[in-house]
Amino acid sequence: MLCTLATPPALAAWQPSQPITFVIPAGKGGGADQMAHEIATIVGKHNLAGQPFNVVNLASGAGAQGFLDVKGDRGNPGKIIITLSNLFTTPLATGVPFDWTEFTPVAMLALDEFVLWVHADTPYKTAAEYLAAVKADPGKFKMGGTGSKQEDQIITAAIEQKTGVKFTYVPLRGGGDVAKNLVDKTVDSTVNNPIEAVEE
Repeated sequence: MLCTLATPPALAAWQPSQPITFVIPAGKGGGADQMAHEIATIVGKHNLAGQPFNVVNLASGAGAQGFLDVKGDRGNPGKIIITLSNLFTTPLATGVPFDWTEFTPVAMLALDEFVLWVHADTPYKTAAEYLAAVKADPGKFKMGGTGSKQEDQIITAAIEQKTGVKFTYVPLRGGGDVAKNLVDKTVDSTVNNPIEAVEE
């Protein structure tokens, strides 16, 4: 995940003179949302910015809403965005008019890893066991994901191509919703971030 804004990074000694809007181009409960809220809490607790950090989720259009909001406020030093792979995949998948080069990276905060998850009640203890079951019954197993043409659907397609299995992909409303659906057994598996499964 990256934190980006539309101003040059040469202003290291700059201090904000207005509240900071921290845009999350993803749904509530997901990894980006949890990280942004944690950052805002730390910044507020230690008064690191001298101004409040207001976290805003703008997730519509696979995150395009958030990216277009920040792009449209170009030059505003009081607005930053936390990004993940959808910085690259959203314009490719949706045709929305923005490009990652229009944003200035500030810092890399974390590596965005995905883990194959199944419900603890299932008999599958390894990826190989689960994929063998999926291969034996094509289309029966539901893979929950954060939305059409998002990173987890791309990963699901890559798993299908590499192994010959066939999932039914179920687009949901963000990482938190994906984890909840796995816990509720509405879907059979996910390729969710570890942080998104911690509290479910």
